[in-house]
Amino acid sequence: MAGRVKKGIMGIKIGMTQIFSEEGKAVPVTIVEAGPCTVLQKKKVETDGYNAIQVGFYPAKEKQVNRPLKGHLKKAHSKPLRYIKEFRVDNVDDYELGQEIDVDIFESGDVVDVVGTSKGKGFAGAVKRHNFARGAMGHGSKYHRRPGALAAKGPARVFKGRKLPGRMGGKRVTVQGLEVVKVYPGKNLILIKGSIPGPRRGLVMIKNSVKV
Repeated sequence: MAGRVKKGIMGIKIGMTQIFSEEGKAVPVTIVEAGPCTVLQKKKVETDGYNAIQVGFYPAKEKQVNRPLKGHLKKAHSKPLRYIKEFRVDNVDDYELGQEIDVDIFESGDVVDVVGTSKGKGFAGAVKRHNFARGAMGHGSKYHRRPGALAAKGPARVFKGRKLPGRMGGKRVTVQGLEVVKVYPGKNLILIKGSIPGPRRGLVMIKNSVKV
């Protein structure tokens, strides 16, 4: 059903490479080390207002986990985990506390949405950040890469939402409709066609596509 998450997993982006299809065509893919994820909590409409499972991923050291979180993890008989996220599902009764979700929930040909945090690029001007056109670079022009006039003459103020220089990147980004090319359950690896958000070693969430 479109718009519902039926399956999802967290992973670490390893990097990009290419593989060759049966026809001999090079296919660019991103390698993700996905799972195993542990089910830590089940949320239901009756108690929380929505159906979801809370899952943990990636081993952490004991000293990196505070006491409240240790107690929360203990309910699911889980070891210390670094990342905790939620996936909304249709039926939480399909899952049990402490259950591990592995990469084999996906298979070649599946269409997925990938959520990650884009690379932070620091402070950037309007040309780089918003793809503004620059001014003339010669013939005495002294206007090159500035953002241009800011305010309307009547209100005499800058309107909210005006595209200006500022912090670029470092935001939550979702790329939809990507194809799963190959899955390696024994190695916890999944190969996704194309690029996905974030730097290497960045956390990503892989879910079945909501528009399929």
